[in-house]
Amino acid sequence: MSETNYTEAFKELQQIVSDMEDGEITVDELSVKVKRAAELIKICKEKLSSTEENVSQILKELEGN
Repeated sequence: MSETNYTEAFKELQQIVSDMEDGEITVDELSVKVKRAAELIKICKEKLSSTEENVSQILKELEGN
């Protein structure tokens, strides 16, 4: 299974939220969707944190030159 990238995770998360707001998720699906949303939030947070660290490192290296 391939790793979900930030854009894919964010789009899927937006769709889950939209479906919940529109009442398109049944009570039976709600638990599964909330669990998936939590997984997607974790993926997004990890990707953002990693990117922030990478950008900070690059900027430090540029300042050193």
